[in-house]
Amino acid sequence: MEVRFLQLGLGFLLLLAAKHDPALAVPSSQCQTQCGGVEIPYPFGIGDNCSLSSSFNVSCQIHDGVYKPFLGFVEVLNISLAQGTIRVLNQISTYCYNNSSGQMEDNRWWLDIRGGPFRFSDVHNKFTVIGCNTLAYIYDNTSTGYLSGCVSTCRNLSDLADGPCSGIGCCQTAIPRNMGYYEVLFSRGFNTSKVQRFSPCSYAVLMEAEAFNFSTKYISTTTFNDTRIGRAPVVMDWAISNKTTCEVATGTYACLSTNSGCVDSANGLGYLCNCSKGYQGNPYLQGGCQDVDECSSRPCPSGGVCHNTEGGYRCSCRAGRKFNRQRTTCDPDTGLIIGVAVGSLVLVIFSSFGYMILQKRKLNQVRQEHFREHGGMILFERMRSEKGLAFTVFSEAELIQATNNYDKSRIIGKGGHGTVYKGIVKGNMPVAIKRCALIDERQKKEFGQEMLILSQINHKNIVKLVGCCLEVEVPMLVYEFIPKGTLFELIHGKNQALQISFSTLLRIAHEAAEGLNFLHSYASPPIIHGDVKTANILLDENYMAKVSDFGASILAPSDKEQYVTMVQGTCGYLDPEYMLTCQLTEKSDVFSFGVILLEVLTGQEPLKLDGPETERSLSSNFLSAMKENNLDAILPSHVKGQENNELIRGLAELAKQCLDMCGSNRPSMKEIADELGRLRKLSLHPWVQVDVEMEAQSLLGGASTASFEIEGATSIGYPTQEGESLPMNPGSSYYAR
Repeated sequence: MEVRFLQLGLGFLLLLAAKHDPALAVPSSQCQTQCGGVEIPYPFGIGDNCSLSSSFNVSCQIHDGVYKPFLGFVEVLNISLAQGTIRVLNQISTYCYNNSSGQMEDNRWWLDIRGGPFRFSDVHNKFTVIGCNTLAYIYDNTSTGYLSGCVSTCRNLSDLADGPCSGIGCCQTAIPRNMGYYEVLFSRGFNTSKVQRFSPCSYAVLMEAEAFNFSTKYISTTTFNDTRIGRAPVVMDWAISNKTTCEVATGTYACLSTNSGCVDSANGLGYLCNCSKGYQGNPYLQGGCQDVDECSSRPCPSGGVCHNTEGGYRCSCRAGRKFNRQRTTCDPDTGLIIGVAVGSLVLVIFSSFGYMILQKRKLNQVRQEHFREHGGMILFERMRSEKGLAFTVFSEAELIQATNNYDKSRIIGKGGHGTVYKGIVKGNMPVAIKRCALIDERQKKEFGQEMLILSQINHKNIVKLVGCCLEVEVPMLVYEFIPKGTLFELIHGKNQALQISFSTLLRIAHEAAEGLNFLHSYASPPIIHGDVKTANILLDENYMAKVSDFGASILAPSDKEQYVTMVQGTCGYLDPEYMLTCQLTEKSDVFSFGVILLEVLTGQEPLKLDGPETERSLSSNFLSAMKENNLDAILPSHVKGQENNELIRGLAELAKQCLDMCGSNRPSMKEIADELGRLRKLSLHPWVQVDVEMEAQSLLGGASTASFEIEGATSIGYPTQEGESLPMNPGSSYYAR
């Protein structure tokens, strides 16, 4: 590999080391001035007798099927006469793990541009190192004796972030002036065994700092090993004759234009030519600096007239104005001031009035357009045909007034799907107003139809959608206000101290199951909730369950091609089958409801991030306990000591069925609601004995179970039942999670 690098360095050195004095010859008009869309200005040139000297010769070659300019063996990106720079592509040195040999192997590049008019720019370039646990050196063991290094570290991909180099995954360091040679060396002292699986390679290169922006993808890629891809731009300063200054440049002076000047190079010996002030063009060509038309940029004061001159400009005043020498302005005659002022005032008044009318019309047009986009016309047509549809289309002004212009004190919930405010509409009716997050064009088209479906859902265990506002960019939804907090708060949060009875929690779970069963079985088309969790089960003033937050819901698809393709929901409740297939079904809601049953049964949260890794998932701990026939290990003491054993075992078996890894093996929400109704009877009347046993294929694995019948009990859907105890202190509701 070293021979290969030496050939590249020496080949470039031989090209640039030709030491010919600059000639005063003017390039022929037949010389090519462009290659591959890149401008090649004199003193650079393509072909014989087209450049100032052989050091500035550029070749135009076909690479990858297109013409590209090359200076020696490096591709030219662009040349600047004003800054005295040339940007070229530089090879990236690599240090990669070889799977075959099991060793780290380097592929190091070095570059030698001494002996010619070029130096590496200390202003534009930085030595850049990319990798995890990487130390790379840049050194010049020839003219400057320069040596520096850069360390880049990271433990895993989660430590990285796109953006500028920060030392984590990427490092940069500056270089000195007058540097014409550099070489790269990787340190082998770092232990890279722990990072090789996600960071197989390290990279180092001298490159233009401004053009670089770190990406986390660079850590895991190996494409930079390809010499056609593994290149980065580097900036080189150039000058006329690297042993000459403006003071001694005689006879071979390269600034040929009569309107040009000379400036010494800021990076080593040599000089550059610049057009004089007021001129622009190529100072290395006779007549190359041409006059600039300053009047095109309107430099004169208001009321003045610009006159372009050779190398400058002058200003004069229009008729009716006089030049003020102290302020260098054209001041109007005093006799015109009053007339101009009055006319301007009238013009401003009429313009403002017209502007207000125009803006109001535009605002109405925008509102109408939003209304149509969100399906407002479809809603009105449906409301006209179904006169009994209890649904209100609110104006934006009504909701602004209802929330006191969305005052922060009115916020009752925030989440991934929007922000929820408490508002008062129609005099004294409390509502929850949800400002949804941004939606895409497809969702806008479906919004009106989905609102129609939700507006027709009338079930006591589902939060009712009162109305919506469609004349804004992102639709707003208006729900009934639910005051007593959430089931999550009742089990885990600020209402936990209220000592809720187990029978009350079981009733709330049963009511939530009835609401989800209605969505799955009776809505047309069926609705999949998509984010079932205790935080989305609200409690009304009687502590009746209300299923809420349909921000993640979808209409049940008629075929598999319509399934959602983006995973959504809440960690701890997500269906593992959905995580693998991205196909949301009714059984995804069933799995999430199984986690709710575990919360009711154990009083624990779905995820415990601060505990041991093996005990973080409540569902995994539960299934392990059931498999080992050790359910008591995860039950709280008050449940083990006070509740009916058959009730606990039945609820655990139901949760186990819901948490089955295969969705087709899980029960439906109707079967879950029926089984919870049966278990509630055990909770309310544990003393009732059975006179007749009935054989039934139940949810609990198909085993025969006793059917309990309660005298005098004809329904199980009312808010409170005998034996329940309700908390007395109100909570707060959160519609957005």
